[in-house]
Amino acid sequence: MTKVAIAQAGTYLLDNARTLEQMRELARDAATQQCDVILFPEAYVGGYPKYMDFGTIIGTRSTKGRELFAEYASSAMTIAQADIQIAECAQQAGITIITGFIERDDLTLYCSVVAYNTEGERIGHRRKLMPTAQERVIWGQGESVGSPFDTVAGRVGALICWESYMPLARMSMYQQGIELYAAPTVDDRDGWQHTMRHIAREGCCFVLSACQYMTRDHVPEHWKEYVHDSQSDVLIRGGSCIVHPMGHYITEPIYGEKTVIVADIDLRERLHAGYDLDVTGHYSRPDIFSFAWKL
Repeated sequence: MTKVAIAQAGTYLLDNARTLEQMRELARDAATQQCDVILFPEAYVGGYPKYMDFGTIIGTRSTKGRELFAEYASSAMTIAQADIQIAECAQQAGITIITGFIERDDLTLYCSVVAYNTEGERIGHRRKLMPTAQERVIWGQGESVGSPFDTVAGRVGALICWESYMPLARMSMYQQGIELYAAPTVDDRDGWQHTMRHIAREGCCFVLSACQYMTRDHVPEHWKEYVHDSQSDVLIRGGSCIVHPMGHYITEPIYGEKTVIVADIDLRERLHAGYDLDVTGHYSRPDIFSFAWKL
């Protein structure tokens, strides 16, 4: 038996110090509850600039849009900076932290995920393979699916947001024996929940989906006029959840608040699901289907 946690919280855009302080606070909360690992949402450090267009339309980019992007890029971390600042949060809280962050590599930004153990050692890092739609304006493409990493809570595979809609990316994780499927996201729509439950059953794994809860208060004042959305003050409503390998909720999605979600899980219960389904084992037909990919 192990205990896992999800942090449902929003980034304070352009304010890494405040965002990291919130990370420490939520991670300590989970550690106090004897959790072994805590998952933060997609782009938690660095931020997901929901409803911003950065002055881009087909064929042109505005000067103001370039200035906004320069601010956003300046607040992104290099992996070396993450190895100090996010690692320190894991050490101080005494819990393994898995989090989305906006990674800067010279002039290019990536939507990445990184993991640190309680010693502050980096145990996982990868970049999102395919930014979705308008995200491609601000983020580059990742290079590979990446390898799962081992934690005290189990073997973790992390796919970011809509990477979960890439069947071969999921199969790559299943074939590498993941026990926990970490899905940091900002997708707060109802349909996302069907996807998470499907993946849990398909992969016979525990699914942890962490979504941001972000409001206009998380946006700096001089950016607010560039947030083109509906009338609502809530920009991302949450929906974080934990799903059992049999496909039912352990913790149902929570909306409309910042919170830490905690659950006890028993990895042995993966065998309950594997009794009648193992897509990389007894329920596969490698004599019929063969796919090749570069890990």
